[in-house]
Amino acid sequence: MLSAERDVMVRAFPDIDSGGYASAVTESGRSVTDAARVYRDLTGVLPEAANIDDDAHFDRHVLASILALASSEGGSLAAQAGLTDTELGDLFSHWFLARSIESSGDHEASVVDADEIGIVRDLLLENRSSEGDYGRWLAAMIARRAMEPNHLWEDLGLRDRTELTRLIARHFAPLARRNDKNMRWKRFIYRMMCENDGFVMCSTPVCSNCADYALCYGAETGTSRVASAAQSPATSAEQTV
Repeated sequence: MLSAERDVMVRAFPDIDSGGYASAVTESGRSVTDAARVYRDLTGVLPEAANIDDDAHFDRHVLASILALASSEGGSLAAQAGLTDTELGDLFSHWFLARSIESSGDHEASVVDADEIGIVRDLLLENRSSEGDYGRWLAAMIARRAMEPNHLWEDLGLRDRTELTRLIARHFAPLARRNDKNMRWKRFIYRMMCENDGFVMCSTPVCSNCADYALCYGAETGTSRVASAAQSPATSAEQTV
C-alpha cells in the first residue's frame, strides 16, 4: 500500500523548483509567496512570525497554514482543503475575520481518490482526542492533504515536522501514543490503515532489520510551502520529532 512516502497515488506538483507558488514583492522589496500572503490575510502576520505558544494560537496557525497552501494550488479551495463548502464557511466564521479567500493557483489541482481520503479520514476520526467541529474538520483536512506527494507536514503548509507532531499529539493522541518509535507520520498512518484491514506492511518483524528502515524513520527535511521567501531546509536534527 505504501512506497517511499506512499505506495498509492504518488503525484507530482507542477513547477517543482518553485513549489508551484507565485511570488510578489512587497513595498519593502521582500518576496512573498501567494500562500504566505493568504496566511497573512488570515492571521495578520507572515507564517514565520506566528506565535503558537498557546494551544488556541497553534490551532489557528494550523488551519491558516492548510488553507493558505490549498488556496495556492488552483481548483476549489474547499476540495483542496478536504471540506465541503458548508464546512469551510463554518470554519471561517469560527476562526477568522475573513469570510473567504480566493484560490490563486493557475494550474490544475491534483486528481485524488475519494475512497482513499475516506479511509484516512475514518482512521483519524477513530483516534481523535478533541471533540467538536475542530477535530472533525482537521481529520478531513489531513486526509485530503495526505494525498499529496510530499512529507505530510509540508503538504499541510506547516513550518516543520515538530508542528505536525504537536498537532497529532493534541488532536489524535491515541495515534501519537502508538507511534512510540517515531515513524514518519504519513508512513505510520498508512501502516495503521493496513493493519486495520488485516495486511502486514512490513517485510520484517523487526524495524531495525528492514531494508526500508530509512523510508520509515529517516529525517523529514524540507522547506515550508507557505514560507514568505526562500528558506534553508531544516537540518536532520530538527526533523526527528
